[in-house]
Amino acid sequence: MPQPASDLSAPVRVPRGTVRVDSLGRVSSDVLILGTGLIGTSLGIALSRKGFRIQLNDPSPTAQALARDLGAGTLLDSTSPDPTLVIVAAPPDVAAAVVADALERWPAAVVTDVASVKRIIHEELVRRGADLSRYVGSHPMAGRERTGAGAARGDLFEGRAWVVVPAESSSRYAVEMVTAIAHAAGSAVSTMDAAAHDEAVAAISHMPQVFASLVAAQLRGLDDRALALSGQGVRDVTRIAASDPRLWTQILAGNAGAIRDVLVRVQDNLGDLVAALDRIDRGDGIGGLEVVNRTVLHGNAGRARLPGKHGAAPTAYEPVTVVIPDEPGSLGRLLTDIGEAGVNLEDVRLDHGLEQPFGLAEIMVLPAAVEHLHTVLTEQGWRVLD
Repeated sequence: MPQPASDLSAPVRVPRGTVRVDSLGRVSSDVLILGTGLIGTSLGIALSRKGFRIQLNDPSPTAQALARDLGAGTLLDSTSPDPTLVIVAAPPDVAAAVVADALERWPAAVVTDVASVKRIIHEELVRRGADLSRYVGSHPMAGRERTGAGAARGDLFEGRAWVVVPAESSSRYAVEMVTAIAHAAGSAVSTMDAAAHDEAVAAISHMPQVFASLVAAQLRGLDDRALALSGQGVRDVTRIAASDPRLWTQILAGNAGAIRDVLVRVQDNLGDLVAALDRIDRGDGIGGLEVVNRTVLHGNAGRARLPGKHGAAPTAYEPVTVVIPDEPGSLGRLLTDIGEAGVNLEDVRLDHGLEQPFGLAEIMVLPAAVEHLHTVLTEQGWRVLD
């Protein structure tokens, strides 16, 4: 369990020489990142830009050299200074072993891991008798469908959630250091215990991956004529189905219990819906339509609970749909015209027309701006759909 909030918010004494501040007021510290895949390399780039001195190490010489060339840091060698913080960016099935080795190899360093499951790592460290006073689990809620150092981005963590997961015996200093690193990467930080974290990500991260894969798998047997009808809906639902199968096998196995519990609840709902559709199909649909309607309404209610812009309460935006030529510069011109209209664009989605030289840009704005934007864009020569 994490420490009480009062302990975590208490003043933290930082050992002399551990953390340095340059003339611009930027915190600089010696950080070692073990693992130079997407997350490790992206984190190295982000922290290097903030003035942290980053060392890199990976079992793959090619991966760590690429991360270095991308600006994620310098390679660990025998002359490297001992780190004040070690970040383990290893796959979930080996993360605990790497953390335990780091705690032993660098006895003065704080160690964190950024794996997407936390309970099994904590349990394995307890089994190994590791020094948990210097260990703090963490999980940046960021990623891409592509993996590896070549897919890294320095802004990957900007505005994303980062969960700090202290062990029961984690020192306040260790928690403070990991929290500071998460903030430095641009993330919004929250604190949870390992069990609560794994239950949460089972529902908001792991289940969507499972269902994206299940939906996309149904496309394998469709003929080309059916696939040609694909619109933005199926693309939205299946976007993350392109994720790395090896990594997600490790994640789902590492959080099997929590994901199973979520899927059992979905299975119950799905069973009700299948039975209702069966009754409707047989012409005995009494009560069936209520189940169908309830399924969609409950989806509306759940979707409405997702945090809105900047983490604020959800805001109901309305779309302005614009026909956009499929040619270079069109989207840029549209965005410029929206900006010159004095309207803040909250979100945008593109839907390409099938075998047509145009697409549809769905511009999401506040309801009060819809009429004004419609008028201005029409005057600028854009075709705006009613």
